[in-house]
Amino acid sequence: MPFFSRFLRKSVVPEGGGTLAAGHARPGFAAGFAPAQPDAAIAPYAAGNRITARLALDWPGFGLAAELTLPGAGVTALFGPSGSGKTTCLRAIAGLESHCRGRVAIGDEVWQDSDAGVFVPVHRRPLGFVFQDARLFPHMNVRRNIDYGCKRLQTGARRMDFDEIVELLGIAHLLDRKPARLSGGEQQRVGIARALMTSPRVLLLDEPLSALDEARKAELLPWLVKLRDELALPMIFVSHAMSEVARLADHLVLLERGKVLASGPIGEVTARADLALARSEEGGVVVATRLGLRDDGYGLSRLDFGGGAIWVSRVEREPGAAVRVQIAARDVSIALDPPSRSSIQNVLPALIVARSDDERGRSLIQLDAGGVRLLSRVTRRSAEQLGLRPGLAVHAQVKGVAVLG
Repeated sequence: MPFFSRFLRKSVVPEGGGTLAAGHARPGFAAGFAPAQPDAAIAPYAAGNRITARLALDWPGFGLAAELTLPGAGVTALFGPSGSGKTTCLRAIAGLESHCRGRVAIGDEVWQDSDAGVFVPVHRRPLGFVFQDARLFPHMNVRRNIDYGCKRLQTGARRMDFDEIVELLGIAHLLDRKPARLSGGEQQRVGIARALMTSPRVLLLDEPLSALDEARKAELLPWLVKLRDELALPMIFVSHAMSEVARLADHLVLLERGKVLASGPIGEVTARADLALARSEEGGVVVATRLGLRDDGYGLSRLDFGGGAIWVSRVEREPGAAVRVQIAARDVSIALDPPSRSSIQNVLPALIVARSDDERGRSLIQLDAGGVRLLSRVTRRSAEQLGLRPGLAVHAQVKGVAVLG
């Protein structure tokens, strides 16, 4: 683990005044907000950094009424269709929505409490903000853009090491370039580095992949995963792409028309059969597994989890490594008897928890496989012919598994 990652997990971050580390953006927008006049130590990055927010905002044609309790580490994804309030929530947490009412706190540090007349302005909140475009200063090279993130930090207030951030994000070879000579993915990595240099308590990312083409998204995603795995820093990530959320998020918040539909660990939320997310074509459960063993002769790896074991194409990691996978509902079929002489290699004993039918002649089945919830989508005809009902013991045949990282 890099030096500054260990330091983040043990150190404290000062609170107090700050400065806006802005790119070429309209007033009030920036790639990072830097605390500039620390007064006292506050809680370190840990469970004590839990983020709570009660947000209310009324606009013509749209209202926000959201209550959030988010973990103090890992990545929380705000997910929903366009117009659901994802970015508005993020901006309200940052203090960029001055008309928003409610309460926002990280740990025991209160940033807003409308009832008590408390509103800490955005430039005094120790947070980093990464926008859809990097908003880098075009006249500065990469090194100076990153340095700008801590330009006004007082001596002793800097909690991030420049060299370690550069190494973590793989941008050492870019330091002398101007933004115009960077790809979209490279610009976003520089924007993230600048936000981290503000020594934030939380990193807010507003659809950082949306302005990139598929090749640039594929370039940036592994770096975001690396940040998640190596930084003890809570991150809130806005996206409308489930593929991004499934790969990055530890905690998932579903929003619709300004309200929270569901919030919890991503494996639990994606397994809820009562949500429209599960009934969508991309519906599926994110499952945490560990690499058990590799069968090099067949180019396969066995992934172990609470529900048993599944075989996938070879995973280039050491045994015991954590591996995140997604099992789509459409890739799980159901058998009443143990299948024999079948090409489907992954068969898990399971218990039916719930069944719901739709108007399109399909049945969504929620399964419990050793304490891990899975989903299966079959035709209603099949469900009725097999007598699929809650409490019935079955065999889940997993036809496909997406290895996410």
